[in-house]
Amino acid sequence: MFNEGALSGIKVIDLTRVISGPFCTLLLADMGAEVIKIEPPKGDNVRNQGEFVDGYSSYFAQFNRNKKSVVLDLYKNNDKEKLKLLLKSADVIVDNFRPGVLAKMGLDSEILTAINPRLIQASVNGFGSTGKYSQRPAFDFIAQAISGFMSLNGSEKTGPVRTAAPISDLIAGLYCAFGIVSAINARHNTKKGQVVETSLTSSLISLMAYLSAEYFVTDKTPRKSGNDHPILSPYGLFKTKDGNIAIAPANDKLCEIFLRTLNLENLLEDELYKTNSLRMINRDKLNEIINQTTELNTTDYWIKKLNESGCPAGEVLDMKEALNDQLVEDTDMVIVSDGPDDRKIKMTGFPVKLSDTPAQLFRSPPKLGEHTEEILSKIKN
Repeated sequence: MFNEGALSGIKVIDLTRVISGPFCTLLLADMGAEVIKIEPPKGDNVRNQGEFVDGYSSYFAQFNRNKKSVVLDLYKNNDKEKLKLLLKSADVIVDNFRPGVLAKMGLDSEILTAINPRLIQASVNGFGSTGKYSQRPAFDFIAQAISGFMSLNGSEKTGPVRTAAPISDLIAGLYCAFGIVSAINARHNTKKGQVVETSLTSSLISLMAYLSAEYFVTDKTPRKSGNDHPILSPYGLFKTKDGNIAIAPANDKLCEIFLRTLNLENLLEDELYKTNSLRMINRDKLNEIINQTTELNTTDYWIKKLNESGCPAGEVLDMKEALNDQLVEDTDMVIVSDGPDDRKIKMTGFPVKLSDTPAQLFRSPPKLGEHTEEILSKIKN
């Protein structure tokens, strides 16, 4: 166990709730920042959602480990003044309110800067802080729809499909954490804080990758391709004797290896499949030929054979299988936290590994207001 994390010494005042903001501050807390979660008297709504472990929300625990909980009613002037005192010695304030909410509380950017010129003011919102969409209420489902992201998922048969995980919340939180760390580094030179902002929709738009790149060149809206690749063939899920297998021959060389492993290298001389462009045009016929071959043997057989040949392939695992797989154990991606009253709570681990100052479990998810007295007793006028 290490005593300090990479962000040790950084104090974060966390006004966020639900997912996008708490995920951002979780990432900072995992790296050693002191994150003080300011909660209303009834607490973050997530404390009452998801599956419960002896009356304690596993959903809340997943996003709020390594934080301290302080209860303040920011509709009361006395508590608002306590927050301002906390901000005097803070490095970062994070919120995920609708744009303008902090200003209505009397905590706009100018006032925050006057309180603490070195304060980094970070926020996650739905659609940006300016423009006609800025005041709309935002949730991940809406962001997936309005960003164009949802339109790319699924197939022509299914129509648009959302991702199961709240991806816009998570990516926006990740980007906000990245922005905060960037601003902390910039402060070494400027000696002052700055405003950091990201939105659910901007985050998803940034993930369009080759799909947006192709659109900018062709002016054509990408078609939904399901489990097939939008610009490569063959690539996707194929049938086996006992299930399915994901196979990813991501370039011409890997395609050659893939087809040779299946004893289908003759297809590379066929006028229908010589190039990737031709294979895309004739993908349905090509996939049918490949499925006829892969169905002759089991998933395990093809995973071993393809990976040994150098072609990426893997089984399709459900949640239980994935979280109990050897890969998860090897990469420490499931950890156990102590909850209130010595309850044990499983949660996903730390995806970023640092050799000298790694992310770690510094403290258990807090009870509501657990650290109110500890934190407020230290503030000075």
